Amino acid sequence: MREATFRAASSLPLVAVLTLIAAVPAGGGDERRSGADPGDFEVVRRVLQHPRCQNCHIEGDAPLQFDDGRPHGQNVLRGATGKGAAGLRCAACHGESNLPASYGFNVPPGAPHWQLPPPERKMLFQGLAAGELCRRLKDRRENGDRDLSELLQHVSQDSLVLWGWDPGLGRAPVDVPHAEFVAAFRRWIEAHAPCPQP
Repeated sequence: MREATFRAASSLPLVAVLTLIAAVPAGGGDERRSGADPGDFEVVRRVLQHPRCQNCHIEGDAPLQFDDGRPHGQNVLRGATGKGAAGLRCAACHGESNLPASYGFNVPPGAPHWQLPPPERKMLFQGLAAGELCRRLKDRRENGDRDLSELLQHVSQDSLVLWGWDPGLGRAPVDVPHAEFVAAFRRWIEAHAPCPQP
C-alpha cells in the first residue's frame, strides 16, 4: 500500500506527499491495525490464567487444585476423554453443584459436566505469555472447533465456566466480574481478536 501511495503521489507537491505518507498505517502489532484496546485481551488473559480456570487448562495430565495450583490429590489424571481415568472419574467426587457451605472447607466443588479438556485439545492456559495464549485460544484445533462467536457464547453461558465466579467455600472466585470479562471478550472479538505482540 505504501508503494502505491508513493507512485500516486509522485506528481504532487512535497507537503501533499508528506500528508499522504503520514496517513498510511505503518504496520506493527495487531492492536494498531484493528484499533483494539490492548486492555481488553489483558482482561481476558487475567481471567483465563486465574486458578479457577488454569488449574484444569494444563500442559500435563494431572489437574491442579486450590488457589496455589498444587497437584490434585488422589493421583487424579485427565483420562482418555478428559473426564478422569478409568476407575476414578471426575464425577466420582465432583457433583453437579457445590455442596452447601455447612459441609465446611475442602469438600469437592461441583458444576455440571465437571472435567478437563480432552488430551487431544488441552486448551492450555497455564504459563503462557499473552500472545501465545491468544493464538491458542483462537486455534480451532485446540478450542473445541469453536469460532469467535461460539467462544463468546462458551465464556458467557457454560455452567462450568460460570462456576469460576461461584467456586464454593474456601476458594477465591475469579477476581474480574463476569460481566466485565464478557464485555472485554466481546470488544476483543469486535476488534478482530488481535493478539498481543511479544
